[in-house]
Amino acid sequence: MTSLFQSHQLGALTLPNRVVMAPMTRVRAAPGGLATPSMATYYAQRATAGLIVSEGVQPSLIGQSNPGTPGLHTEEQQASWRPVTEAVHANGGRIFAQLMHGGRVSHPDTTGFQPVGPSAVPAVGEVFTPTGPQPTPVPRALETAEVPEHARSYAEAARRAVDAGFDGVELHGANGYLISQFLSTNANLRTDRYGGSVAHRIRFAVEAVSATVEAVGAARTGIRLSPGGTFWGVRETDVTELYTALLGELARLEVAYVHLEATADEEVLVALRRAWPGTLVMNPVLPMGPKQTGRSEADHWLGLGADLISFGRAFIANPDLVERLRTGVPLAPVDEATYYQGGDAGYLTYPAHQYSA
Repeated sequence: MTSLFQSHQLGALTLPNRVVMAPMTRVRAAPGGLATPSMATYYAQRATAGLIVSEGVQPSLIGQSNPGTPGLHTEEQQASWRPVTEAVHANGGRIFAQLMHGGRVSHPDTTGFQPVGPSAVPAVGEVFTPTGPQPTPVPRALETAEVPEHARSYAEAARRAVDAGFDGVELHGANGYLISQFLSTNANLRTDRYGGSVAHRIRFAVEAVSATVEAVGAARTGIRLSPGGTFWGVRETDVTELYTALLGELARLEVAYVHLEATADEEVLVALRRAWPGTLVMNPVLPMGPKQTGRSEADHWLGLGADLISFGRAFIANPDLVERLRTGVPLAPVDEATYYQGGDAGYLTYPAHQYSA
C-alpha cells in the first residue's frame, strides 16, 4: 500500500511526503489584506508538509468573506506575500495559495459592497463583520455579462500569486463559497447558461479553472470541492452526476490535483476517485467539529486510492505534524479559542516535540 511518507510528483514539484497542510482561515492579516511577518513564520514552521495550501485569499475586494483575511488583488498585497513564500522555500517547503471568493457569504460592513452571488438568495447563518456576527445579507444576483469577470478574478489573483513566489494555486470550489454556490441547486436559481442543468451549473467552475490554467499553467492549478456539502445552506440534489461531469472537464484541462472533502458517503467519494484520473488530495474529516485527521484516517484513504492526505486542525497545534505521524508521537491538542482571535498566541506558540537523537 502507498505510504504517507513516500514522495509524489505533482507537476514539476517533487513532494517528499503525501501530507498536505489544508487551508485554514486564521484572520491574522494586516489592514488592507496584507500578509505579515507572523504569517511567514507560521507557514515556515510547517514547511515539512509535502505541500502547504494557504488560508483562503480573496481574489477581489468584493470576494472577501471575513474581515482580517489576506488578498491577492493589489500590488501591495502581492509584495506582502513574497516574504511568506521565501520563508517556506528557505525551510524546504512548497506552498500553493488558496483563492477564495466568498460570493454571497460576505457583508457590506466588511467590503463596502453588497455581496454578489448566482441568485438573490441569502446564505444560511451569520457572517463575521468588523463589528461582530451579523445575519447574511441578500446578495445581488450577477448579470450574465458580469459572471466571466468573477471567473477571471481567480486567474488574475493566480498570476499575482505566482509572481509572489507561490508554487501554484488552489481554487476554493467548496464549502458554500462562490464556485460552490454556482454548483448548488438552491443557491443557483438561474435560467441562463450558468444555471439549471448540470452542464450549466458547472460552467462557472470550469471557466474559472480554465482562465487560471491559461494564466499560470495546469501544473500550478488545483481545486478544492465538497461534494454534497451543506455549508452556508447550499444543497446539491445530483451529487454523483454533478461532480462526475465537473471532474470530466477538469481532466480535460489536466489540472494538477483535485482536493475532496469527505462531505459525501464513502461510496460516492470512491466513485469520484475512479472518475478522476489525476492526483487526488483527500481531506478525511469535516471542517467543523473537534476531530483531527490522524494516521488511521490517512491510511484508510490512501488504501482507497487517494494520492495525498490533507490535515487541517492537526497542523495548528503540531507544526512538526509530519514527524509526529512518522514516529507515533501523540498529537498536541489545539486551543479553539485562539483560532480567530488574532495575535501570535495560539498561532506561533505551539512547540515542536523534542525528539531524541
